[in-house]
Amino acid sequence: MSKSFRGRLLAAIFSAGAASAFAAPAGAETLADAIALAYETNPTLQSQRALQRALDENYVQARSGFRPTLGLSASTSTAETRTPRFARGTDLNNDGVPDVFPSTSGISDRDSSSLGLSFSQPIWTGGRVTAAVSAAQADILQGRENLRRVEAQILATVIQAYVDVRRDQESLRIRQENVSVLGRQLQESQARFDVGEITRTDVAQSQARLAAAQATFSSAQAQVAISRAAYAALVGQNPQNLAPEPSLAYLLPTDPDQAFTIAEQYSPQLRAQQFAEQASRARVAGARAERMPSVTVRSGLTFGASTNDPFERELYSRELSAVATVTVPLFSGGLVSSRIRQSVERNNAERITVETTRRTVLQNITQLWSQLLASRASIGSSAEQVRAARIAAEGTRQEQQVGLRTTIDVLNAEQELRQAELTQVSARRDEYVAAANVLAVMGRLEARNLTPTVPQYDAASNARKLRITWGWVPWEEPIAIIDRVLTLAPAPAPTAKPTEPAIPPGLQPPPSVATGAAVRR
Repeated sequence: MSKSFRGRLLAAIFSAGAASAFAAPAGAETLADAIALAYETNPTLQSQRALQRALDENYVQARSGFRPTLGLSASTSTAETRTPRFARGTDLNNDGVPDVFPSTSGISDRDSSSLGLSFSQPIWTGGRVTAAVSAAQADILQGRENLRRVEAQILATVIQAYVDVRRDQESLRIRQENVSVLGRQLQESQARFDVGEITRTDVAQSQARLAAAQATFSSAQAQVAISRAAYAALVGQNPQNLAPEPSLAYLLPTDPDQAFTIAEQYSPQLRAQQFAEQASRARVAGARAERMPSVTVRSGLTFGASTNDPFERELYSRELSAVATVTVPLFSGGLVSSRIRQSVERNNAERITVETTRRTVLQNITQLWSQLLASRASIGSSAEQVRAARIAAEGTRQEQQVGLRTTIDVLNAEQELRQAELTQVSARRDEYVAAANVLAVMGRLEARNLTPTVPQYDAASNARKLRITWGWVPWEEPIAIIDRVLTLAPAPAPTAKPTEPAIPPGLQPPPSVATGAAVRR
C-alpha cells in the first residue's frame, strides 16, 4: 500500500466515522463483498500463499537426489623457472645430463591446461532420498492445511470486523437518539421549572444525564472510527453502507456432537498436526537410511596438455573414465545412532501432539458452542427486555405528566431502555461471531462455502506444475522405485486427505435486502 493511498484511506476513516453511520450511498455493501475482496487482496493471506509456493520447492529439491549432476571444469597454468648463473651446466637432477647449459639464459617456461566434463548418477541411496521426498510431501500437505487455517482466521476476522462496524454504528444511533431525548427532557424540565412545577434539582438531574449522554456519544463516535479502521485494514477499503449480515445456519451443524465429528475429519489445525507427524516419521526413516550402503555411477572426460603451445591440439591428452562406487558406512562414532534416537523421540512428540491438538480443537468447539447458545439466549431475553423497557419508559413519561412520577423516574426509565437496546445489539453481534468461530475451528469457514462464485485459489496447482520441471530426467522414476523397493523400512508416502464437499448456496442477503435491491433495479 502506497503512502498516498494509506493517507487517503486513514483520512477517510476518521472523517467519515460519524457521518457514515447514518448517511449511506444507495447501494449496500454485503458481507459476501467484503469476504471476496479480503480473499483476493488481504496481505496476510497473500503472504501465506507465497510461503506455500516456496514450500512446494522442497519437493523438487528432495527429488533432485534421484537426478544426475553434470559439471564442467577448466584450468590453465603457467610456470617460469630461473636457474642461477653459477648452476648452469650442472646436473641438477643427477641424470647425467646438464640441466642448464652455460650459454642459455637460465629461464624455462612450462604451460599446462585441462578441460574436464564430469557426470554423476545415484543408482541407490539406501532410502535416503525416498525418505526426504516423503518428508517434503508431508511438509507441503501440512502447509496447505496451515493455509486453510490462516484463510479461516482471516475470514473470521473479516466477519467480526463487519459486524463490529454494524454494532458500533447502531450503538452510535442509539446514543444519538438518547442525546436527543435527554435534550428534549431538559427543555421540558426547564419550562416546568420556570412555571414552578418542579425544583432546581430536577433541572440539574436532567442536565447531568444529558452531559453524560453527550460524553458516551463522543466515545461511540471514536469506537466507530476504530471499527472502521480495523475493517479497512482487513478488507482494503472503507466500509460503506453495510447490509445486514446473512445467516450462517446452512453451514452450522445441528448439535455439538456433529460439530465434533466434522472437526475431527476436516479441522485444519488437527490435519496439519497429523501431516507434521507423518513428516517426522519420514525423517526417522531417513535417519535409519544413513546406515545403508549407496551406489553411485560416475564418469568423466578430461582433455589436458603440458606444452609451451596451448593451441596445439595434437599435444593434448584425453582421458575417459567410468566408475561405479559402492559406499558402505561402517563406523561414525555413534553419530548416526544418536540421530536415529533423536528423530524417533521427535516423532513421539509429534504423535503425542496430535492427541493434544485433537483435544484442543474439541475444547474450542465446546467453548464456542456454549458461547453461541448463550448469545442466542441473550438475544431472546434482550428482545423481551427492550419491549418491556420501551413500554415502561412510555408509561413513566405519561405518569409524569399527571404528577405520578418524578423527573428522575423518567431519566432512569430512558436509561434502562437505551441500555436494553445496546445489550440487544451486542448479543446479536456475539451470536454471529461465535457462529463464525465455530465454523473456523470445524474447517468450514472457507471462501468456497461463503462466496462460491468468486474464483478460488488452488494451493495444489503450483505443486502440480513442479512435478515435471527443469532438471527432470526420464530415468528418474525407475531409480525412485529402486530406492523405495530396496529400502528395509521405507516411510509411507503421504497422500492428501479428502476434503469436505462445498456446501451451497453461499452467503445470501437477507430477504429484506434482496427485495430492496430488486426494487432499485
